[in-house]
Order: sequence, then C-alpha cells, then structure tokens
Amino acid sequence: MFYDALHPDHGLPHRPTNALVVPRPIGWISTISLDGVTNLAPYSFFNLVNGDPPQVMLSSERRAGGEKKDTQRNIEETGEFVFNLCTWDLREAMNLSASIEAPSFDELKAVGLTPAPSRLVRAPRVAEAPIHLECRLQQVVALQNTRSGHHDLLIGDVVGVHIDDAYITDGLVDTARMRVLARLGYNDYAVIENVFSTPRLNAAELAKLGIVQ
Repeated sequence: MFYDALHPDHGLPHRPTNALVVPRPIGWISTISLDGVTNLAPYSFFNLVNGDPPQVMLSSERRAGGEKKDTQRNIEETGEFVFNLCTWDLREAMNLSASIEAPSFDELKAVGLTPAPSRLVRAPRVAEAPIHLECRLQQVVALQNTRSGHHDLLIGDVVGVHIDDAYITDGLVDTARMRVLARLGYNDYAVIENVFSTPRLNAAELAKLGIVQ
C-alpha cells in the first residue's frame, strides 16, 4: 500500500507511522519543578543524537490549548533532566508513570520507585534503573507543520553518566542482560534479549566482494 503522508487517507484503524520506525528508545525522563515536585514520564520520541560529546533529544507534544506538559515545563524552568533506562523489570512502573498527569503528583513515589540523588543536576534519578544520563538543556526547537498539535524538540547535553557495574562484562555494557525495553507502535513494546555483533568491513574485504571505492 501507499498513502500520502501529508494527507493520510490510509484507511487503517490507527495511524501506522509510529509503528514503522521501530524499535525506539523509551525516554523515561525525571525532572523536578521549581517548587521541588518530582516528575517522571516516558517519551516515545527520544534518542541519542550525538556521541562526542553525548547529546540526547526528546519531542514533547503540548496539551490542548498549548499548555506545556510538566516534563517540558520543568526542563525549561530548571534547565535540567535525567534519562533513566527502562528495563523489563520496570515495565509496569513505566506504564503507570505515563498515566499520571496531575502536576502536583510525585510520580516516583506514586509508582513505588526510589529517588536517587544525581551528581551534577538537581533532578533525581530512578534508583532501580541500571543506566542514568544526567542532562542539561541546550536548546528548544519548535517543530513546524504538525497537525496533531504543538510539538517541541528539546535537546540536552549529557553531563553525567551512571552505569550499574553489575552490567559491565569484559569492559562492555551487557545490554541483553539488562533486558532493555523498546517502544513499538500502538500499545506495543519489545524487550532486547538477543544481541549479535557484525564488524564493519575494511577496504581489502570490500574489494574481495567486488566493491572498490
């Protein structure tokens, strides 16, 4: 099938685009308000966008009427946030944190998670998560031509990295053993349990295949 993405008359019961670019990392973002209220929310549109120095991005849709969600407001007001890696063991807590919208709620406490102090930012970490990235806001970019509402792209510089030593094997992070969750489309998720390695080919190896650059 084919349909015009700018005029999506695909005839399917749900928008398929979000189920096509998969799997995506879950941006489980913890922040703290100027009043000291902790917020925790998962974001479907999140990723690492640079490696050296490390930078991440998340896309936040505003509520009806243009009101910014608590995560975005906290990030813009404090300039800080933390990415917490979501794993299979944390799937229920992650889903619960997505359902709470009241700004006065402390999601970490409400879903039974443990706040842990960060080193370089004020926002707390989720102690149960095996990986944390402490981030400072670099810039906010308003996305254009969005039909479903106002979306903002928030880009953050990673200033601190926490890795649970239990998941470091032979100097490498053991992703499969962490059983990381990934976002698919609809209400679907995936868990990473099988990992394989494929080394890149050098010029000589490419030449053997008839590929000469």
